[in-house]
Amino acid sequence: MLSRVCRSGSPSFTHRLLPWVQSTTLSRSCRVQPSAIRHVRSWSNIPFITVPLSRTHGKSFAHRSELKHAKRIVVKLGSAVVTRGDECGLALGRLASIVEQVSVLQNQGREMMLVTSGAVAFGKQRLRHEILLSQSVRQALHSGQNQLKEMAIPVLEARACAAAGQSGLMALYEAMFTQYSICAAQILVTNLDFHDEQKRRNLNGTLHELLRMNIVPIVNTNDAVVPPAEPNSDLQGVISVKDNDSLAARLAVEMKTDLLIVLSDVEGLFDNPPGSDDAKLIDIFYPGDQQSVTFGTKSRVGMGGMEAKVKAALWALQGGTSVVIANGTHPKVSGHVITDIVEGKKVGTFFSEVKPAGPTVEQQGEMARSGGRMLATLEPEQRAEIIHHLADLLTDQRDEILLANKKDLEEAEGRLAAPLLKRLSLSTSKLNSLAIGLRQIAASSQDSVGRVLRRTRIAKDLELEQVTVPIGVLLVIFESRPDCLPQVAALAIASGNGLLLKGGKEASHSNRILHLLTQEALSIHGIKEAVQLVNTREEVEDLCRLDKMIDLIIPRGSSQLVRNIQKAAKGIPVMGHSEGICHMYVDSEASVDKITRLVRDSKCEYPAACNALETLLIHRDLLRTPLFDQIIDMLRVEQVKIHAGPKFASYLTFSPSEVKSLRTEYGDLELCIEVVDSVQEAIDHIHKYGSSHTDVIVTENEKTAEFFLQHVDSACVFWNASTRFSDGYRFGLGAEVGISTSRIHARGPVGLEGLLTTKWLLRGRDHVVSDFSEHGSLKYLHENLPVPQRSTN
Repeated sequence: MLSRVCRSGSPSFTHRLLPWVQSTTLSRSCRVQPSAIRHVRSWSNIPFITVPLSRTHGKSFAHRSELKHAKRIVVKLGSAVVTRGDECGLALGRLASIVEQVSVLQNQGREMMLVTSGAVAFGKQRLRHEILLSQSVRQALHSGQNQLKEMAIPVLEARACAAAGQSGLMALYEAMFTQYSICAAQILVTNLDFHDEQKRRNLNGTLHELLRMNIVPIVNTNDAVVPPAEPNSDLQGVISVKDNDSLAARLAVEMKTDLLIVLSDVEGLFDNPPGSDDAKLIDIFYPGDQQSVTFGTKSRVGMGGMEAKVKAALWALQGGTSVVIANGTHPKVSGHVITDIVEGKKVGTFFSEVKPAGPTVEQQGEMARSGGRMLATLEPEQRAEIIHHLADLLTDQRDEILLANKKDLEEAEGRLAAPLLKRLSLSTSKLNSLAIGLRQIAASSQDSVGRVLRRTRIAKDLELEQVTVPIGVLLVIFESRPDCLPQVAALAIASGNGLLLKGGKEASHSNRILHLLTQEALSIHGIKEAVQLVNTREEVEDLCRLDKMIDLIIPRGSSQLVRNIQKAAKGIPVMGHSEGICHMYVDSEASVDKITRLVRDSKCEYPAACNALETLLIHRDLLRTPLFDQIIDMLRVEQVKIHAGPKFASYLTFSPSEVKSLRTEYGDLELCIEVVDSVQEAIDHIHKYGSSHTDVIVTENEKTAEFFLQHVDSACVFWNASTRFSDGYRFGLGAEVGISTSRIHARGPVGLEGLLTTKWLLRGRDHVVSDFSEHGSLKYLHENLPVPQRSTN
């Protein structure tokens, strides 16, 4: 029943097989020597993680995020995963990738077990080859080469194929695991090995001993001796092992494993048969949900269909083992599907016994889509009424909001840096400013959705209009700043967009009450669900994969947050700025009276903001002048730490520490000072080291100022004004969903206009294109028509 396969196994077969496997399937792994286990961090594309792996077995994990704590894991490879499309032979590339992932997890200190199919397919390939070779030379000569190729192959009995293929399958696994300095052992089982108490204890002891020795057990049903398949009717009580789904579930429970990963040729469970138009992947499956699932046909190969997998999974879940069913054949995901599951990413269907009280994020996305479409059909006055009501609630419910915010501040004390605490804090003045900004948004929303931008008479009685429409569903991810929630919600309402909000956990109490007030305002016109707050344990990376539900992602937070979201977004546009490296150039003709006020406000008023000053460029002629001394004295009084740019440092005998990088967003009371020789050099510096956010010139020379304004390629360029004016409220937009430094769609503070796109409306009278052909009866006019004037408030 047990045969341990290690490196000293059959030299002839292994040595013939190993180069073949290395050259065809292990292009990345073949460079690794068996002794290089200590270099796992460098050769693997899977990050090496260190997590607490010990836990008491008995209860399955409630959430995906907990899967990273799984210590003992069973991976079940279905027949469709390990076999080629022609069902003769193995899918070597997929197997190599699976072995790599299992090896990475094993080398992290986890205990990995494989339940594998494939012996029948490998044996079928070998036996077919033997049959072709056994044809007599005479028959081959008389038949001709073409007929030989078409020679009928007899139907091969599965048990014979399994007997012929099992040794080759294990030799292949051993060759692959050897690349990662891991030894594998084969265990073949039948029903009797589980039902006979003595055999079951022996099997249990063998598996535990192998795991203790850091060996990967590879388990399979002994297909050479098993009886023919029977209908799937005995998955009650003591589970059978007549197929590998049942075997994997029984093994997982018997060995008290934390996680069972079942890989098949479908993404997971669907609420309708996969492939049908309205089929949707079920992210989390709960006991009792079987009624909501329609099972399709079985896999193209193998014994167990999806119904068998679900029954086996629920049986394992009841035994305390978490289960994920996922796709192990998709070329874009199979190379990291196992490690993604263990890292808690949203892959396949996760089986959980804990059903959340609220809707899933997918359901929230659907509600936001439906609510947004209803918002867009309201009259402008109705949308404005909702926003006015929300503004009133912010002041009427001030005490409740500040009490919730106080809880957040108390919990964050000692955990968040001072700039983040300032962002987190709400006050009466902040709420009053929010209410004023919301009323500005309400006023500007009167003529937003459905506004005609262009009218053209294509031909007689054929008129075209371009009108503004909502983008669709927005996902706004923000950190620390709860005041962002009502601002963004008001902009979404005014523009008729559905909205998903994902706030930081540090502001959970504040966000919760602000969202409730938003829904209360929406309720006056029966569209409470248009704005959704994501409260589930959804990771941001998982939200960024919902490309069928989300039309635009807007991150508001640190530059690292923006970069992470831009990297994680799968097919969804991201609107955001990479960094807020804002410059102020002090020209040789700058006013002494203005400069210190502008620098102080830009740097010190709110240093954590993305529009705060980070680099001060000083014209060389101002060095060692009273104006320069005033700037330095003011920064010293304000306790601003100064970093010297390379040229500035060269002018000083004793200088501040030279800056490590001129591309730094400090977000605190720190400032880089550098020297330039001209306005052109200042512009060149900004283009080289800036982030295209906000840049300022201070000068009394109008010609120099206009040159700067026209030549600096940034979203916001100012003359004699603080960088802090780069803000939707201060621009009169009411608020902004963010500040964009990209050049597509919207740039700078993005208010109501930036959340709209357009569509074309064509009105005709039985017009067809053929009438406009060379010999047709109609001609194009393409006349511009007057556009209705916007209402002004």
